[in-house]
Amino acid sequence: MKSAGSRLSREQAKELLDRLNAAVGQASGRSAREAVVRFLNSAVPTYSWVGIYLVEGKDLVLDAWSGPSATEHTRIPIGKGVCGYAAKAGKTEIVSDVTKDPRYLQCFLSTKAEIVVPIFRGGSVVGEVDVDSDQLDAFSSLDREFLEAVSGRVAHLW
Repeated sequence: MKSAGSRLSREQAKELLDRLNAAVGQASGRSAREAVVRFLNSAVPTYSWVGIYLVEGKDLVLDAWSGPSATEHTRIPIGKGVCGYAAKAGKTEIVSDVTKDPRYLQCFLSTKAEIVVPIFRGGSVVGEVDVDSDQLDAFSSLDREFLEAVSGRVAHLW
């Protein structure tokens, strides 16, 4: 398990976006998306698991992930769970305590909080960035802004 860290600062978020852009460069496709999840998981101490799901028909399908282990939720119907709800609503969802949100689909016993950020292309949701944390109330409005910027970057990695 990664050591607990403090919340993301504005300066850290800017630096991380710059480092992410440099790391991904002109790459595209699945290997680029895999690089994004590995980068986020290793660079932000409060992010214990990071995944990118892509929309396939009426489902979200896990495309890339980084964390201590795989999730059993590799295909999620749009509208089901926090991930499915975010895709259907087309808006970022922050869950400060997963035990208090009936939509939450448990992946790991250690997960305490989750943020899900849709990925848009051409005005439509084409995927999402899903981040779990082993800390309660781990995600702030700055995480939302940061991950929405990451999502915008991921939208070009096809």
